[in-house]
Amino acid sequence: MSTRFALFVVALLLGSGPALAEESITGTPLGGKTPEERAEEQAEEAARKACKIEICDIIETREARGPGIACDIAWTWREGEIVDALGGRLDWPWGKLVCQSEIRLGRAALAEAMSKPRYTAVTETQTVRCTLHHRDGEPYVVELALAPEVKFKNGKATDATVNWGQVTAPAAIYALLYAGTSLDNSTNILGSEVVRQVNKFVREDCDDVSGELPGRRVN
Repeated sequence: MSTRFALFVVALLLGSGPALAEESITGTPLGGKTPEERAEEQAEEAARKACKIEICDIIETREARGPGIACDIAWTWREGEIVDALGGRLDWPWGKLVCQSEIRLGRAALAEAMSKPRYTAVTETQTVRCTLHHRDGEPYVVELALAPEVKFKNGKATDATVNWGQVTAPAAIYALLYAGTSLDNSTNILGSEVVRQVNKFVREDCDDVSGELPGRRVN
């Protein structure tokens, strides 16, 4: 479970949905949800889209001058969505999962990653805060720090490491999460997933908003 949860976190930080091949959470229709749940998810989606447009504009224009990316984004997965995504392969003992992150990316680094023949992008430490809601009782609050490093060749990601930092979680799940992040730090089992997610974002996610990019140029 710790590996899949870590993939959720990586996908969240990259601004795309959790992509685990046949286990993907693809987004269930809004039908069957309360008006409050619909409003919550629509607000989250709007914030994520605005952040995506800011990032994709830098990728498209390769303009290094100007402010960097500073977005606050959130994802909410309902229990049924997670159960469906896991396809019966893994038990999900909690209710809904809500994750939040402050995305901080340097404009110059992102522009150079897209324009230089070879470039290594090292991000500042990012923190993702997730709330695991119990069916009964108080929710668990988990905080994970990570500082991804991605190597690019001709604008395409070729290698990556997540570089997990401090893990803060209740004792009941701390050992599981710490073991999972420590394993990835030593073996880089999630590196290929980061590469895939980055390249998917550049190609597919940015294509989705290509008609909405402001195309700024700093004079």
